[in-house]
Amino acid sequence: MATQLKSPTDLPDEPAPSVQRGPEQDEDLAGWAFHQAMLLRSGQLQLADAVLIAEELEDVGHEQYDKFESALRLILSHMLKWDHQPARRSRSWQLTIANNRDRVKRLMEANPSFKSRRDDAVQDAYRSGRRQAYAQTKLPLATFPDECPYGWADLMTRRHTLDGETLDP
Repeated sequence: MATQLKSPTDLPDEPAPSVQRGPEQDEDLAGWAFHQAMLLRSGQLQLADAVLIAEELEDVGHEQYDKFESALRLILSHMLKWDHQPARRSRSWQLTIANNRDRVKRLMEANPSFKSRRDDAVQDAYRSGRRQAYAQTKLPLATFPDECPYGWADLMTRRHTLDGETLDP
Protein backbone atom coordinates (compact mmCIF):
# COMPACT_ATOMS: atom_id res chain seq x y z
CA MET A 1 0.00 0.00 0.00
CA ALA A 2 1.40 3.40 -0.99
CA THR A 3 2.18 5.96 1.67
CA GLN A 4 0.05 9.06 1.37
CA LEU A 5 2.03 12.29 1.37
CA LYS A 6 0.70 14.97 3.65
CA SER A 7 2.90 17.88 2.62
CA PRO A 8 5.89 18.71 0.40
CA THR A 9 8.14 18.39 3.45
CA ASP A 10 7.41 14.65 3.49
CA LEU A 11 9.53 14.29 0.33
CA PRO A 12 13.29 14.30 0.04
CA ASP A 13 14.85 17.40 -1.56
CA GLU A 14 15.69 15.46 -4.71
CA PRO A 15 13.31 12.69 -5.75
CA ALA A 16 14.72 9.37 -6.87
CA PRO A 17 14.99 9.06 -10.68
CA SER A 18 12.05 6.62 -10.79
CA VAL A 19 9.90 9.14 -8.92
CA GLN A 20 10.84 11.90 -11.36
CA ARG A 21 9.75 9.94 -14.42
CA GLY A 22 6.59 8.18 -13.28
CA PRO A 23 4.18 6.25 -15.51
CA GLU A 24 3.09 7.54 -18.90
CA GLN A 25 -0.39 9.06 -19.10
CA ASP A 26 -1.49 6.87 -22.02
CA GLU A 27 -0.28 3.66 -20.35
CA ASP A 28 -1.55 4.14 -16.76
CA LEU A 29 -3.86 7.13 -16.33
CA ALA A 30 -4.40 6.61 -12.60
CA GLY A 31 -0.71 6.08 -11.89
CA TRP A 32 0.16 9.11 -14.02
CA ALA A 33 -2.44 11.26 -12.23
CA PHE A 34 -1.18 10.27 -8.77
CA HIS A 35 2.39 10.94 -9.85
CA GLN A 36 1.50 14.35 -11.30
CA ALA A 37 -0.37 15.25 -8.09
CA MET A 38 2.71 14.26 -6.06
CA LEU A 39 4.90 16.47 -8.25
CA LEU A 40 2.56 19.42 -7.83
CA ARG A 41 2.24 18.97 -4.07
CA SER A 42 6.00 18.70 -3.68
CA GLY A 43 6.54 21.92 -5.63
CA GLN A 44 8.32 20.19 -8.51
CA LEU A 45 6.34 22.08 -11.13
CA GLN A 46 9.11 21.82 -13.72
CA LEU A 47 8.66 18.02 -13.74
CA ALA A 48 4.86 18.11 -14.03
CA ASP A 49 3.22 17.85 -17.46
CA ALA A 50 1.16 21.06 -17.38
CA VAL A 51 -0.42 20.57 -20.81
CA LEU A 52 -1.70 17.07 -20.06
CA ILE A 53 -2.77 18.07 -16.56
CA ALA A 54 -4.85 20.88 -18.06
CA GLU A 55 -6.41 18.48 -20.58
CA GLU A 56 -7.29 16.00 -17.83
CA LEU A 57 -8.82 18.76 -15.70
CA GLU A 58 -10.98 19.84 -18.65
CA ASP A 59 -12.03 16.20 -19.11
CA VAL A 60 -13.12 16.10 -15.46
CA GLY A 61 -15.30 19.16 -16.06
CA HIS A 62 -16.80 17.59 -19.20
CA GLU A 63 -17.52 14.35 -17.32
CA GLN A 64 -19.36 16.24 -14.59
CA TYR A 65 -21.41 18.11 -17.19
CA ASP A 66 -22.19 14.83 -18.99
CA LYS A 67 -23.50 13.39 -15.71
CA PHE A 68 -25.66 16.50 -15.28
CA GLU A 69 -27.06 16.26 -18.80
CA SER A 70 -27.60 12.49 -18.47
CA ALA A 71 -29.67 12.93 -15.32
CA LEU A 72 -31.76 15.60 -17.05
CA ARG A 73 -32.24 13.30 -20.06
CA LEU A 74 -33.61 10.54 -17.83
CA ILE A 75 -36.00 12.96 -16.12
CA LEU A 76 -37.19 14.29 -19.46
CA SER A 77 -37.66 10.94 -21.16
CA HIS A 78 -39.62 9.60 -18.21
CA MET A 79 -41.77 12.72 -17.94
CA LEU A 80 -42.58 12.43 -21.65
CA LYS A 81 -43.54 8.78 -21.19
CA TRP A 82 -45.56 9.71 -18.08
CA ASP A 83 -47.48 12.38 -19.98
CA HIS A 84 -48.04 10.42 -23.21
CA GLN A 85 -48.64 6.91 -21.84
CA PRO A 86 -50.77 7.38 -18.72
CA ALA A 87 -51.94 3.75 -18.77
CA ARG A 88 -48.34 2.52 -18.48
CA ARG A 89 -47.24 4.72 -15.58
CA SER A 90 -45.21 2.83 -13.01
CA ARG A 91 -43.37 3.16 -9.74
CA SER A 92 -40.20 2.57 -11.73
CA TRP A 93 -40.85 5.77 -13.69
CA GLN A 94 -41.55 7.64 -10.44
CA LEU A 95 -38.32 6.33 -8.97
CA THR A 96 -36.26 7.24 -12.02
CA ILE A 97 -37.59 10.80 -11.98
CA ALA A 98 -37.10 11.23 -8.22
CA ASN A 99 -33.60 9.71 -8.14
CA ASN A 100 -32.40 11.78 -11.07
CA ARG A 101 -33.81 14.96 -9.56
CA ASP A 102 -31.68 14.21 -6.51
CA ARG A 103 -28.70 13.61 -8.78
CA VAL A 104 -29.24 16.93 -10.60
CA LYS A 105 -29.45 18.77 -7.27
CA ARG A 106 -26.24 17.16 -6.00
CA LEU A 107 -24.40 17.93 -9.24
CA MET A 108 -25.53 21.55 -9.16
CA GLU A 109 -24.46 21.91 -5.53
CA ALA A 110 -21.04 20.46 -6.36
CA ASN A 111 -20.77 22.46 -9.60
CA PRO A 112 -22.40 25.90 -9.18
CA SER A 113 -21.23 26.89 -12.68
CA PHE A 114 -23.91 24.55 -14.07
CA LYS A 115 -26.56 27.08 -13.09
CA SER A 116 -25.50 29.35 -15.96
CA ARG A 117 -25.51 26.37 -18.36
CA ARG A 118 -28.78 24.89 -17.10
CA ASP A 119 -31.02 25.94 -20.00
CA ASP A 120 -28.55 24.69 -22.61
CA ALA A 121 -28.23 21.40 -20.74
CA VAL A 122 -32.02 20.98 -20.69
CA GLN A 123 -32.28 21.65 -24.43
CA ASP A 124 -29.46 19.20 -25.22
CA ALA A 125 -30.90 16.60 -22.86
CA TYR A 126 -34.37 17.05 -24.33
CA ARG A 127 -33.23 16.09 -27.83
CA SER A 128 -31.88 12.75 -26.65
CA GLY A 129 -34.66 12.29 -24.06
CA ARG A 130 -37.27 12.77 -26.77
CA ARG A 131 -35.57 10.13 -28.94
CA GLN A 132 -35.40 7.79 -25.97
CA ALA A 133 -39.10 8.25 -25.18
CA TYR A 134 -39.94 7.65 -28.86
CA ALA A 135 -37.90 4.43 -28.95
CA GLN A 136 -39.31 3.10 -25.69
CA THR A 137 -42.97 3.96 -26.27
CA LYS A 138 -43.18 3.16 -29.98
CA LEU A 139 -45.43 6.21 -30.31
CA PRO A 140 -44.91 8.37 -33.42
CA LEU A 141 -42.07 10.85 -32.97
CA ALA A 142 -44.50 13.68 -33.74
CA THR A 143 -46.29 12.79 -30.47
CA PHE A 144 -43.46 14.51 -28.61
CA PRO A 145 -42.97 18.27 -29.06
CA ASP A 146 -39.91 19.41 -30.99
CA GLU A 147 -39.04 21.83 -28.19
CA CYS A 148 -38.92 20.97 -24.50
CA PRO A 149 -42.41 21.53 -23.03
CA TYR A 150 -41.14 21.68 -19.44
CA GLY A 151 -39.73 24.55 -17.47
CA TRP A 152 -37.10 24.09 -14.77
CA ALA A 153 -39.72 24.07 -11.99
CA ASP A 154 -41.65 21.30 -13.79
CA LEU A 155 -38.51 19.23 -14.21
CA MET A 156 -37.48 19.54 -10.60
CA THR A 157 -40.72 19.71 -8.61
CA ARG A 158 -43.76 18.50 -10.56
CA ARG A 159 -45.44 15.68 -8.68
CA HIS A 160 -45.93 12.28 -10.27
CA THR A 161 -48.66 10.58 -8.28
CA LEU A 162 -49.53 6.92 -8.79
CA ASP A 163 -52.18 5.15 -6.73
CA GLY A 164 -52.34 8.19 -4.47
CA GLU A 165 -48.60 8.08 -3.67
CA THR A 166 -45.68 10.14 -4.82
CA LEU A 167 -41.92 9.94 -4.43
CA ASP A 168 -41.52 13.60 -5.38
CA PRO A 169 -40.77 16.43 -2.96
